[in-house]
Amino acid sequence: MFIINHHSSPGKKNSNSHNLQCKILELTITCLIVTCLVFTSCSNNSKPSDPKQTGYIKNINKATDTLVSESKLHADNRDSVEVMDEKDILLNGKLKRYFSLIDFKANFGEPDSSKLLSDVEPCTSIFEEADGSVNPQAKYLYKNGSRFENSGNKVAIDEINFDGGDHILYKGHLLNKSTTISDIKGLFPNAIKHIGEMDVFGEGKLQVIQLREDYNNVSDGHVKIFFKNGKLHLLHWWFPC
Repeated sequence: MFIINHHSSPGKKNSNSHNLQCKILELTITCLIVTCLVFTSCSNNSKPSDPKQTGYIKNINKATDTLVSESKLHADNRDSVEVMDEKDILLNGKLKRYFSLIDFKANFGEPDSSKLLSDVEPCTSIFEEADGSVNPQAKYLYKNGSRFENSGNKVAIDEINFDGGDHILYKGHLLNKSTTISDIKGLFPNAIKHIGEMDVFGEGKLQVIQLREDYNNVSDGHVKIFFKNGKLHLLHWWFPC
């Protein structure tokens, strides 16, 4: 009588066992990968993004409640400080930043003194042409300590000296030599947080804040406001060379 053995041979059993182990290993690795991906996704969703690594940042402008968009966060906190738009300023309650030479004389009379820009050699000019040229007769006009740039019949405010008696109306707020840092804080709280000191020629060290010129950061320049003994002293439009 022949007895038929229905059990697998030892070699085949080892092969099946090996395949099973491989499948278990593959399944384990797959489970680990999926678990890692899920954990990473959850971590990214729960962790706030670092502003320095964000490509597009939106901030609320505290002075105007206007939503301001920035392509990136600058190291000098440029996007967080408020804007002082020249359109919101009236010098002595009458003149905008740009006006005519006739308006200058009607409001101030003759200048106390003047200097050709070619003699002063500033790195930029308010009335610089598109090709970079400047009217050779362009000059600075000085009155009551304030400085104006003049080219032909055009005049623009370059720097306001409040100690000389000039003042401005900014959105209806009177700013003059009696205006304190605390008063300015009410208008520009974020800028005041970054108040610093600057060594100004002929003035010594003055406290200073920096404001943006426009809401979309189109201009590379900014407005500097200087304080002396805790009071408003100078306002200057600054532009890089």
